[in-house]
Amino acid sequence: MIARFASIGLLVVAALLPAPVRGEETRRVGSPVYENIPAIIDDALAEADATIARIIAIPDDERTFENTLGALDDMHQRLDMKTNMVQFMAFVSTDAAERAAAEQAQSRMSAWYIDLGKNEDLYRAIRAYADSEPILDGERARMLRHVLRDYRRAGMDLPPEQREELKRLEKELSDLEIEFQRNIREDDTVVPLRREELPGVDPDFLARLDRSGEFYLVTMDYPTVGEIWRTCENEATRARVRFAYARRGGERNVRLLEKIIKMRADRAHMLGYPTTADYVVETRMAKTSDAVREFYEELTPLVRRKAELDLEELREAKARFTGVEDPAVYVWDNRFYSNRILRDKYAVDSDKVREYFPLDAVMDGLFEITQSLYGITYRDVTDRAGTPERPLWHEDVRLYEVIDNETGELIGEFYLDLFPRPNKYNHAAQWGLVQHKVFMDGTEVTPLAALVCNFTKPTPDKPSLMTHDEVETFFHEFGHCLHTMLSRTELGMFGGTNVERDFVEAPSQMFENWVWDADILRTFARHYETGEPIPQELVDGMIAARHFGSGLDALGQIWLGSIDFAYHTDPDGIVDTTKVQMDLYRKIMLYPPQEHTFFQAAFGHLMGYHAGYYGYMWSLVYASDMFQRFKELGMMSPSAGRYYREKILSRGGSVDALDMVRDYLGREPNMEAFLVHLGLTDEDD
Repeated sequence: MIARFASIGLLVVAALLPAPVRGEETRRVGSPVYENIPAIIDDALAEADATIARIIAIPDDERTFENTLGALDDMHQRLDMKTNMVQFMAFVSTDAAERAAAEQAQSRMSAWYIDLGKNEDLYRAIRAYADSEPILDGERARMLRHVLRDYRRAGMDLPPEQREELKRLEKELSDLEIEFQRNIREDDTVVPLRREELPGVDPDFLARLDRSGEFYLVTMDYPTVGEIWRTCENEATRARVRFAYARRGGERNVRLLEKIIKMRADRAHMLGYPTTADYVVETRMAKTSDAVREFYEELTPLVRRKAELDLEELREAKARFTGVEDPAVYVWDNRFYSNRILRDKYAVDSDKVREYFPLDAVMDGLFEITQSLYGITYRDVTDRAGTPERPLWHEDVRLYEVIDNETGELIGEFYLDLFPRPNKYNHAAQWGLVQHKVFMDGTEVTPLAALVCNFTKPTPDKPSLMTHDEVETFFHEFGHCLHTMLSRTELGMFGGTNVERDFVEAPSQMFENWVWDADILRTFARHYETGEPIPQELVDGMIAARHFGSGLDALGQIWLGSIDFAYHTDPDGIVDTTKVQMDLYRKIMLYPPQEHTFFQAAFGHLMGYHAGYYGYMWSLVYASDMFQRFKELGMMSPSAGRYYREKILSRGGSVDALDMVRDYLGREPNMEAFLVHLGLTDEDD
């Protein structure tokens, strides 16, 4: 997942880098990074306002790209560099007061951007420059088109009184979205379980859990619930944990979500769009809501046929385990019986697999692969961090520099924050904290990214032993990081992951394929105690089992995307979100529903990815096709890496995504590789 802050206004708020705000050289790791967040925001906004005033004051006959649009892009970058790391603290800081202050900063920045998008004087200045019919090409011509488009989408064609009403609505909406996300992060749901309710669960895993008397306290972070679903032989326990997991966020988030959906629909109507989805999809690859519907209509029957085969395998495994003929299979059964099928049919013991994926070895492999492919070198510079410019918000956090081997120049930096903790962002995402940009005076800014994940933590006796799913997630998020690091755009507006939202997952999804290649796995998958490489038969079993369950997994993605799209294609925006998601569950999914749950209350993608979750499956079409091309050129070929870096990663959003893909492939993209990826057709067909 790629994470961004609110993008209301002209340009996406995507770059994050703090300004120096305190005099001391270092800070104690884990303590608050910023002492006076409101003052930081005050100073940054005052400087931005002064820049905007200078742009407005330029006589129309003296306007150039550099002093108008270029100055606007410069302003956005400077503002991001002074405020966005402050906002990022809301997701990762260990200090409650700092998280609260960072959320207030998010609210203030969002409101400021809403006002900026409706600043009539600035709009007239940019309109005057556009009316001069400047001769522009490349990124600069693209910026002018996008800025004018974004002004229209911000409501500049509306009468003044309607613009004011729209501003009020958007500011309230932004605050509600921040509250929804906070409720997910701060959800403290715990399921207390006795030892006898946890048969089959590894004692070493249980030893890591907090206790309250005789009860083990099962929290809702994914490494914990995933282990319960995978190994606990007591179905009632698995169901109980799933019930709690599907009620995270609480009914307060259900109410918040329904208010947000209605307000989004009201905004779309004010701007002349039938639905929120019509408003959102206009700027995506799909372009129209009908294109998304047609995509799902074509894909769902294909996926469903494979999912039915997957379900029957699970049913047979459950029948063997329980002795019940033709048992019902529930969602909480999936991981448990999948684990048994992997072991019995494919000779893949998930616990054994983990022993060959200690985090340090996985990281070494990931680093070696990407350094070789893209001609770069990583340097651990954590010992230089801990300042407001490069804070360390927790002792687990690491900071790396990225050096271009050809030039020897620093081209970027990235953070790794990999383990769960209370009040931390509880999914896996990459923040493009700073995107590449060249200022109008020629000064270059290099990117900064952060990978925030929640992998299995090490113990005093064992290192962090990753599931293969976690390894795949790590490679996925690092694919986003490479997209940020290797960007070479001139304008910050198009830097790195600032691409169409239904393409942004493609580079990360493509990179997942490297963890499914036998030769590549053997280069870094080594036993955490002996250092022995992963056995050939285990790798063969993992690869043979790759498509097991792919239909059910893809159907789950279609369900999530359909929930999101149904919420945001309702004409009036008045939605019973629980009824809609349960109705769609019955229509799309093959498991019986778990009543009295409201999964949508913790569906964080509904903030930021709203009306766009379809993009995960949509971008996978292009990811699969691009991987096929990369594979043809050589998965470990530096020349193939250079070609991909040049054609895709370096260009950010400076070109339409479809044009980039065509250029990279040398042909029109198609769905053939996508269907192979899902296991819906054979590679040789």
